[in-house]
Amino acid sequence: MKYDFTSILDRHGKDSIAVDTETDVFGIAPKGTTRPGFDRIPMWVADMNFPTVPTIIAELTERVRHPAFGYYAPTDEYFDEIIRWHEVHNHVSGLTRECIGYENGVIGGLMSALRALCAPGEKVLLHSPTYIGFTAHMESCGYRIVLSPLRPDADGVWRMDYEDMDRKLRENDIHTAVFCSPHNPTGRVWEKWEIEKAMEVYRAHDVFVISDEIWSDLTLFGNQHVPTQSVSEDARNRTVALYAPSKTFNLAGLIGSYHIIYSKYLRDRVEREGELTCYNDMNVLSMHALIGAYKPEGYEWLDELRQVLGENVAYACGFISEHFRGVKLSRPQGTYMLFLDCEEWCRSHGKTIDELQLAGVEVGVMWQDGRPFHGDYAIRMNLALPRSRITEAFDRLEKYVF
Repeated sequence: MKYDFTSILDRHGKDSIAVDTETDVFGIAPKGTTRPGFDRIPMWVADMNFPTVPTIIAELTERVRHPAFGYYAPTDEYFDEIIRWHEVHNHVSGLTRECIGYENGVIGGLMSALRALCAPGEKVLLHSPTYIGFTAHMESCGYRIVLSPLRPDADGVWRMDYEDMDRKLRENDIHTAVFCSPHNPTGRVWEKWEIEKAMEVYRAHDVFVISDEIWSDLTLFGNQHVPTQSVSEDARNRTVALYAPSKTFNLAGLIGSYHIIYSKYLRDRVEREGELTCYNDMNVLSMHALIGAYKPEGYEWLDELRQVLGENVAYACGFISEHFRGVKLSRPQGTYMLFLDCEEWCRSHGKTIDELQLAGVEVGVMWQDGRPFHGDYAIRMNLALPRSRITEAFDRLEKYVF
């Protein structure tokens, strides 16, 4: 490969909560103490342990050489690179700069859209399992969450329950939904017909949709992301879509997301809410990081990254199936996260999910409690590491835990 996905990146002392956190940060960091003799393998928070594409470093370095960082406005290049990225990766046509707006993180965009579309105290539909960032911020801001569970089919593939969605929207008089595509934490990459059917349910109940598509670049095994707004003209105009290069290129620490909103009515309302926060302004280095990411080398780097992630997922799923009897798993079609169902293993071994998680942390496997994501016996694992670290982690789990 042209790019480096094998070197072990030492992130200690470099502002990384993934490796430097010793306490239960945000209530989601792994709990427990690692025994002497075991180093910590970061497999919890959803950032990557690979060096990013060199064009980002080059773009940032070039900008930092200039000694002034005064007020500025986003450049034409910023918008042009976003438009081209979506044309190439998502087969989007007709996207204009007027439809693109900065958001201070996807969660910031989510909250601006929620404030524009419904009042605190109103109910909002989400699927479960659910990304903890949605639920934590929505609940703290007074929104009432109604969950529609995803259900594994006969082949173990997570599916939406459209009848359940329809019933809960009707019974709870809901007019706003948060949709996650690809889905976090299950890793489902929705097919076009699935999104079409979901949007028909939303249309029937006059529901506005906030679609988190931050994982859209990280599809695996030939699966193709279908933008929610692309499935119909109605979907195009009732959806606020949120994107970022942060998951794709490991830029979360720079903060920089963007919305795509085609409806002027929705766009005006969401942008006004963002303005009212008085902090929804882009950092100049965040802009240059995106420009560096979306250069031609970024396309090439992403192709290699997806190959590496696919190989990691295939290895991990095969290992679990062969060695961890009683642990259920649906192989993700996108993202780099696993969502393990450990109920059968816990019951057959007389262990609690807390005891199982602690046993992993004790041998340096820093995995994440899946219960805040609405999985009673779930563990969430990050596979965006060099293969040598993943094999070491699974060898430890086999020898000392399972």
